[in-house]
Amino acid sequence: MKALLACLLSLGAAFAQADGSCLDARSPGPVIHKEVYGQFVEHLGRGVYEGIWVGPQSPIPNTRGIRNDVVAALRRIKVPVVRWPGGCFADDYHWRHGVGPQRQPSINSSWSNAIEPNTFGTHEFMDFIEQIGAQPYVGVNMGSGSVEEAQGWMQYMTAPATTAPGAERARNGRSEPWAVPFVGVGNESWGCGGHMYAEEYANRYRQFQGYLKSYAGPGVRKIATGPDTDDYEWTDTVMRLATRFRPNATSPILYSPPKPLLDGLSLHFYTLPSNRWGGVHPARGFDEAAWISTMKRALLMDELVGKHSAIMDKYDPAKEVALVVDEWGTWYDKEPDGPGGLWQQNTLRDALVAAVTLNVFHAHAERVRMANVAQMVNVLQAMILTDGPRMLVTPTYHVFDLYQVHQDARRLPLTLDVPRYRHGGLDVPAVTGTASVDAAGRTHVSLANLDPTRPHRLTLEVLGLKPGAVKGRVLTAPAMDSFNSFDAPDTVAPRDFHGARWTGSALTVDLPARSVVGLELR
Repeated sequence: MKALLACLLSLGAAFAQADGSCLDARSPGPVIHKEVYGQFVEHLGRGVYEGIWVGPQSPIPNTRGIRNDVVAALRRIKVPVVRWPGGCFADDYHWRHGVGPQRQPSINSSWSNAIEPNTFGTHEFMDFIEQIGAQPYVGVNMGSGSVEEAQGWMQYMTAPATTAPGAERARNGRSEPWAVPFVGVGNESWGCGGHMYAEEYANRYRQFQGYLKSYAGPGVRKIATGPDTDDYEWTDTVMRLATRFRPNATSPILYSPPKPLLDGLSLHFYTLPSNRWGGVHPARGFDEAAWISTMKRALLMDELVGKHSAIMDKYDPAKEVALVVDEWGTWYDKEPDGPGGLWQQNTLRDALVAAVTLNVFHAHAERVRMANVAQMVNVLQAMILTDGPRMLVTPTYHVFDLYQVHQDARRLPLTLDVPRYRHGGLDVPAVTGTASVDAAGRTHVSLANLDPTRPHRLTLEVLGLKPGAVKGRVLTAPAMDSFNSFDAPDTVAPRDFHGARWTGSALTVDLPARSVVGLELR
C-alpha cells in the first residue's frame, strides 16, 4: 500500500525522482507522433551514392537504381519521414541540376568540394521514399538560392500535369504530382546556411514561406530554421518575428484565429562526449569516462527541449508550432581506418544514446512532433552501413526497431525512482524509460540501463492494468563498444528477454548492464 500511495503521488516527468516507480495505464496522454522516428539523408560521403543509390546497371540488386537490401531494412522499422537533401548541402543544392535525362554535375562546396553527379535527384529521392513507405521532408535552398527557385521546385513537384511545371515533370517520367507534406526553409541559417542573424532569417523566412505551397493534394507544413543547441535568443527572435502576421497589418485576416506562418521550428543538437568539437572522441575503443560523458550529453536533450519549448509557449501557447529536432545523434572523430565522409562505427553506446533521446522526445510529445536522426546510411549515427554489395544494420537500428511500437501510440505517465550511475565525478540516472498504449490496447514499456557495469532491478507499480502476459526483448552486448561488423553482423542484436515478472500489481524488471529492454504488457 505504501508503494502504491507513493506511486500515485509521484507521477510526473519521465526523468523525475520519486519515492516509487510507477506506470499509470489509466491516463493515456498525448500522441507520440510517428514522425519522431524520422531519418535524415544528405549528399555526404557514402550516404547517398552506394548507401542508397547504386544505379540500375549495378550488380548489387536494385529497383530503378535503389538498392533492395537497404529498402527492405528500412521498411522493417517503418521509417515515417525522410529529410533530404541536407543539411548544409541543402543550401548548396540547385534542384534543376538533378532532373531530366541530362544531369549537370556540380561542386559540393559544403563537403570537401566533391563532385556531385546529381544522378540522385528529385525523381530518385521520391522513388526511394515510395519504396520504403515514408513521407518526404524536402529542404529548399535559402542560402544560395532564391524565392523563385524554391517556388519553381514546389510547382515542379506538386502541380498537375496540365500545367507547364507538371508537364515537364511528366516528360521526365512522373505524371502524377507528389505529395510534399514537409518543407524546410533553409538549414542552419546561423551557420553553413548563410551566417545570418536571427532577425535577418526571420524576415527572409516570412518572404519565402509565402511562395511555398502545394499546387495539388494536401497542404505543406513549413519548418523554419531553429537554433543550434542552446541558442535561446534565436528561438525567441524567430518565434517573435516569424510566427504570425504583422500585428499592425491592415489587410484582411484569412484565418480566424490567424494561422501561424510556420508549422515547425527546427532544433539541431549533437551528442559529443566532451561537450566540444574536436579532441579525442573515438567511436570505439573508448573508456568508461567517455561512456558516461556521452550519456550525460545525450540527457541534455531534455533540458534543451524543455527550455526551447517554454520560449515557444510565449508566442504559441496553443502549441500549434511543432519543435522539430531534425538533426540529432552522436558525432565522433574520424575513424583512422574508415572510408571518410563522416562515416563512424556504431556501437552499443550509440544504441543507449538513441534510447535516451527517444525517451526525451516522448516526454515532450506535446511539442516535439517530428525528429530526424543524423543520418540514415553510412554517415554519423547511421541505421545502416554498407561496403559495396554488403550491408549490415547497426545497434541504433535495433533500438528504432524495438521502439517502433510507440509510433502513433499515446504516452502513458511513467515515473522512475532509480539510483544514480556515477563515474569520474559525473552522474546520470541509472535507468530512463518511456511507456505508451497503442490503438489495439497493448501497453509497451521501454527501459534503458545506462550503467555499463551493473544490472539494475526496477519494481514498477502499475495502475489500471491487470497482471497478465509479459513479452520482452533486450539489446545488449559483451562490451561497451561492441559493434556489428561485416564479418560478425549480429554481435549486437535483440534477443528474447525473460527478466520481467508480476508480483501482485507490481512489475519487477531485472535490467542487464548497458541494455535496452522493450516490454509488451497484455
